[in-house]
Amino acid sequence: MIRLSQKFRDQLWWLIITVDYNYSRICIADHDLTDDTLTLWLEDKQDFKNSLDDCLRMEIPVKSFAKIIKCENMNSYEGQKLHPNKQYAYRARIQINEAIDWYKQDASLAEQQWAREAMLKAVLTQLVETEATAHRGW
Repeated sequence: MIRLSQKFRDQLWWLIITVDYNYSRICIADHDLTDDTLTLWLEDKQDFKNSLDDCLRMEIPVKSFAKIIKCENMNSYEGQKLHPNKQYAYRARIQINEAIDWYKQDASLAEQQWAREAMLKAVLTQLVETEATAHRGW
């Protein structure tokens, strides 16, 4: 679970309301990856902003981003391995690189975009699911 401040959750809900609950209208205007944080600037596809200061800034710990990459199997592929001692082949996930190293060094621009979009989708899903669970008693 990704920790989101109450202030950010409120701002994200406001963005969701302004796009009429059409989550596909929420896009990533820009991004930045440091050693500690993935920063995504979010905006409405139908209401582009003139500067990043006008966009909603989402900061995610790199550990959470790495977890999404691993869960989505972006840094690995299905392949065959040969057992070292018994000499038989078996199917397994073969890791290309550690999640963040894969993102920085191995992923194409499209794969990097898919990883960022998977992160956004995970945050939106978590937000909706936690709020629905919290208000289930209504």
